[in-house]
This record gives sequence, structure tokens and C-alpha cells, in this order.
Amino acid sequence: MATVKPFRGLRPPQEIVSDLACLPYDVMNTEEAARMAEGKANSLLHITRAEIDCVQGVDNHSEEVYNKAVENFLAFQRKGWLVEDEEARFYIYAQTMKGRTQYGIVGAAACDDYHKGIIKKHELTRPDKEEDRMILTRYLNANIEPVFFSYKSVPEIDEIVAATVANNQPDYDFVSEDGFGHRFWVIREDELNHQIENLFATKVPATYVADGHHRTAAAARIGMERKTQNPNHTGDESYNYFMAVHFPDNQLQIIDYNRVVKDLNGLSADEFLAKLDAGFNVEAMGVKAYKPFCLHEFSLYLDGSWYKLTAKEGTFNNDDPIDVLDVTILYKQVLAPILDIQDLRISKRIDFVGGIRGLDELKQRVDSKVMKAAFALYPVSMGQLIHIADTGNIMPPKTTWFEPKLRSGLVIHKLD
Repeated sequence: MATVKPFRGLRPPQEIVSDLACLPYDVMNTEEAARMAEGKANSLLHITRAEIDCVQGVDNHSEEVYNKAVENFLAFQRKGWLVEDEEARFYIYAQTMKGRTQYGIVGAAACDDYHKGIIKKHELTRPDKEEDRMILTRYLNANIEPVFFSYKSVPEIDEIVAATVANNQPDYDFVSEDGFGHRFWVIREDELNHQIENLFATKVPATYVADGHHRTAAAARIGMERKTQNPNHTGDESYNYFMAVHFPDNQLQIIDYNRVVKDLNGLSADEFLAKLDAGFNVEAMGVKAYKPFCLHEFSLYLDGSWYKLTAKEGTFNNDDPIDVLDVTILYKQVLAPILDIQDLRISKRIDFVGGIRGLDELKQRVDSKVMKAAFALYPVSMGQLIHIADTGNIMPPKTTWFEPKLRSGLVIHKLD
């Protein structure tokens, strides 16, 4: 069963939360981070992307940047921009996008659960990206940004969340610049905190990494590192846990993750369409954007026109959790055999576009001649993600896109 505990969060005062809270470090580059933090001395980006306060061109992974992050982190606490709660608490974080709201429990997940497989993953991680987050965590001695978890919904937890939201004003309530709503409650009743911890321990057999695989792996490795370094280790230390927002699976929606390719591997448009006929029923849809409506249906944008591609029987195996995925069908039927794009992780001939940007972004990338063709996919379901994680399988690269992204800075978990 899952171990999720309350913790003493480090949080901003209500009046500055909308300026301090920011997008995760890995959805922007340095220039974008600098623009987002402009005019906001108390933006958390001064900690998570501290290179914006260093000389231009500095190596983002240099000691200078990590030291600046520490300097800024301590200054934020000294100035009262981050204040630690007096008692260990759970928190509720609600996000609203386009009229749909999802409610997550913010708690401290156990590093041991990751090593034991109770925290389940569906993506591979890269050691270099893990190490970068580990270094920053070592310097700051804190989990600055939360990871995005899911779990199979538990009615009793849902009831506690619903009652807390209905009977209490949120501690934070703001709309970010992208138009998404963010509300946050501190659960102050000791009994409710005990109930939530017990419900996870008795009703939640596993949790699932939805977004933040590298941060999760890095946090678990830090916990193991601290454990081996402490001769008096008891298992109760804060470093044995890391911060995660746990959303019930029935409230989450995965958005499509689309592909654009730079060339047709020497084929003309007509030759390419002809080759697609082996694996798909190809139907011309004209110039109006066409979005897939179901699994195994794809959209192709090529030379100013849209096409509907429906995978033919025999191109997928419904009994195989990976083979049945549309990203697998596209890879096996198009990317590898026709376009000779073999390794999606390293190929420079393919790029990936989150569905939050819409079909217009795909059209623009192709019309601008930066890309030659675009493929829109029907999104993976939470049921598919959980099944893949439960069976120990790994999704192909760039399969899931979650939106809205968690805002960093609403609460921080210290490791001491």
C-alpha cells in the first residue's frame, strides 16, 4: 500500500502567491524564464532557473547557477516570501482549465515506495536529467517543485476533499497568465490529516507517475543517498519523502501528443500517400482542420490538405498494452518503415507538439516549411496508462501530455 504523509510546507503569503508561483522548470528555456520573471523579484524562477540572475551565457548546470539558487532560496525565506507551516499538513490543490476542475492531495510520498515499485512509472528516464535535479536538490536541501501523481480513486478521500472545499475558503485563489485557475487549501484539522494518511495506507495499493518521472527518480535517489550517509538513519527523516500532488484517476484527462516531421524521406507527397495505403484507410478531408475522434484514427496534414487515416485490422494487437497504442501504430507503420525515423529519442527529423497548442500549431509548422508533414493522434486514456504501468511496461517516447501543468511554489518540502 502507498505511504503518503503530511509535511510542514514552506509556502508564500497569500498576497504574493500569484507572482511567486510559476510553471515547472522544464517547460521553458532560459530566455523564456527571464521573460516570465521580468518585474517579479519574488518569482520562484529565481530559484528553479537561477541562471536568469547570472551573467548571460552561463552554463545552466554550473556551480555558479546552483549557488545563486541557494542564495535566492535563503533570501526568499529571510524576506518572508516563503514561510514554513508550524505543523505537518496535507494540502488540496485544485486546477481549473476550460471549465473542468481536478483536485489533488499534496503530500509527501515515500522514496521506498519508488524503489519497491509501489510508485509505478510508464516512462524511461535519462541519468543526466536525473542528476541535474539531484544536484539542485542537494544544494537547496528541498523538493522545490512537486511531481504529478495519480491513483485509482477512493470515495472516502473524494468525500474529505469535497467537504474541505465546500466548507472552507481557499488559502490561495488566482488565475495564472495562461487563463488556468489555481486554488489551494491547507487541511488544518488533525483528524482529517490522520484519516487521509490512513486511507492511502489501506485503500491505495499503488500510485502512478503521471508527469515528472525525472524529478521522481531524482528524489528517490536523494533519499537513498541520504540514508546511506546517515549512520543514525531511522526512516522517519524528511529526506525519506518527496513532494507529490496525488490526483484521482477519474479526474484526469490526457491530451494528445502529436508529431511533425521535417521530410518524407525522399518521397513525393503522392508517393507517401500511396505507401500509407498499406496500413491505413486514407480519406482526403480537404483544407479544414480534422481532429481524430477515436483510437486508431489519425490526422495527417500535408501540402495544405488534411487526411483521415484509419488503421487497418492487423496493424495492431488489442491484447498487447504497447502494441495497441496509436503511437506504436504510427511508429511501426509510418515513421520507421516509410520515413526511416528509427529512434524517436535522438532523431533530428521529428519533433513533438503537445495537443494543448491545437491543430493550428501543426498547420503553422508545416505551412511555414519548417516541417513537411504533421500527424495528430487521439490521446491515450488514464486506463491505458495505469494498465501499462501495472504490467511493468514502458510507453514509447512522447506518448502523454498532461495539462494544466502544476504550478511550482505553492508549497515546498524541506529535507531537513
